[in-house]
Amino acid sequence: MAGVKTQKHFVLVHGANHGAWCWNKLKPRLEAAGHRVTALDLAASGINMKAIQDVHTLCQYSEPLLEILAPLPDNEKVILVGHSLGGLTLALAADKFPEKISAAVFLTAFMPDTTHKPSYILDQYLERIPAENWLDTQFAPYNNSSKSSGMSIFFGPKFLTANLYQLSPIEDLELAKLLIRPGSLFLDDLSNSNEFTSEGYGEVTRVFIVCDEDRGIPKKFQQWMIENNPVKHVMEIKGADHMAMFSKPQELCDCLSEIAHKFA
Repeated sequence: MAGVKTQKHFVLVHGANHGAWCWNKLKPRLEAAGHRVTALDLAASGINMKAIQDVHTLCQYSEPLLEILAPLPDNEKVILVGHSLGGLTLALAADKFPEKISAAVFLTAFMPDTTHKPSYILDQYLERIPAENWLDTQFAPYNNSSKSSGMSIFFGPKFLTANLYQLSPIEDLELAKLLIRPGSLFLDDLSNSNEFTSEGYGEVTRVFIVCDEDRGIPKKFQQWMIENNPVKHVMEIKGADHMAMFSKPQELCDCLSEIAHKFA
């Protein structure tokens, strides 16, 4: 029986267009290993009722996570796991509640630093990734009540198949085609936001999990982010595409259990 002391609380944060549903293989594995797991839908994601057109900032998008962390008692820390765009939500949460996070795990995720604007990491990515890589992904502008306008992003089936799910089971790819919803990179908001702080986000233990067959955020860019903002620990999952929770769920579970053991 897993002792109460060894039980850790994982909070799983999905990437753009996805939702809590994408953790359906990982969650039961972590729970079977004796951990507590919360998988949440960010704003306008999964079954969250908001539309992306009503979500204008990373803070609004990340609200469901902040609402989970805010009431936690002082003695309860969580391990945050952010996938892909979820890395920015992790940084935001770590900046607000550093004392409530025992480790922030970036699973092939955008990992900002504390020296540049929060948009820097996405700007670098967009500069380095050829436009043709986006295949049939749709970008559409949407206006909000203030002067700034947002841009929605919606992954196309070809992009999902070739660049995100190329090593994942076909059933999981089909699930994604049915369930994904338009999202946003919040570039406008992030380019006008202050840097994440060294006393907030910068104080939290960060771990990066590299997925070596990722075509969405290629390994070279993952390594660049780690060099740009060094972490406490780097792990790698061989043969994992961008969606490691589908292509290598057991290996991912093992990595997270090890992180819980070492850092939480």
